[in-house]
Amino acid sequence: MSWAPAELDLSRPNAARMYDYFLGGSHNFAADRQAADAVLAVAPHVADAARANRAFLRRAVRYALQQGIRQFIDLGSGIPTVGNVHDIAHCVNADARVLYVDVEPVAVAHARALLGVAPQVDVIQADICFPDFILDNPATQRLIDLARPVAVLFVSVLHFIPGDVNAIVEPFRAAASPGSALVISHATSGATTNQTEEVQRLYQRTPTPLQLRPRADVQALFGDFAMVTPQPGAASPSDGAALVPVSHWRPDPEDHVPADGSSASPFLTSFLAGVGMKGPAVMTEQPRPEPTGRCALRPAGRH
Repeated sequence: MSWAPAELDLSRPNAARMYDYFLGGSHNFAADRQAADAVLAVAPHVADAARANRAFLRRAVRYALQQGIRQFIDLGSGIPTVGNVHDIAHCVNADARVLYVDVEPVAVAHARALLGVAPQVDVIQADICFPDFILDNPATQRLIDLARPVAVLFVSVLHFIPGDVNAIVEPFRAAASPGSALVISHATSGATTNQTEEVQRLYQRTPTPLQLRPRADVQALFGDFAMVTPQPGAASPSDGAALVPVSHWRPDPEDHVPADGSSASPFLTSFLAGVGMKGPAVMTEQPRPEPTGRCALRPAGRH
């Protein structure tokens, strides 16, 4: 297992590796699988939420590309699988630059093995709780030109961080130039059930327990960025309508919709997503590219 550092503690489950398991990945260990199976036994729709979040990532990256953005910083990027940001971006523009950032050793080791020496892509091991370290990192400064628009991605990561996460997001908002995008998906406290409480309890066994926040707190993370309407052609959304369940943000007609009622599950209805633009959002979008070859593969999930 070249992607597993020797010093790794295999006895305690990890949220990133549990996520990989939910998506059908193979970069997880017995403790992760046991914890994930315990979650699925209580709330099987958690796996649907993971796949819906992955599909949201794909659509958000494509939207950013339609706005002319060619740089991406994926914070808390997780364990790489098919359909990561650079896979999506390079289907549209081979020159797009992608910086992955994660603190999880397995995620970083596997990303480095996967990426090799790709000049347009890099990965750094860093805690996103220290944004200045990331922004000042030589890899960031080599790859990302903050004088040009950049898409900053906080996809399914902030709900694993306690405290004031705006202190993490704000430096990236400030550093981004006009025309940049901020992409966030976040599990919220919109619906509390016995299932959601049990899932929170199970995540207490990991180093990163779930931190469910109110919708208003997630909305505030966008600051003065102009929110993108969740449906193309619709009027500019109010703050209350700017965040929608991950599966509802600009869905593709071909996106898989489970037929078992999972769309009404609190694990999907309270898993919210939004995209904000620094400065007025571009209203005239370029035609959606038609993927071909390996780009036609549609990943089931994310992060």
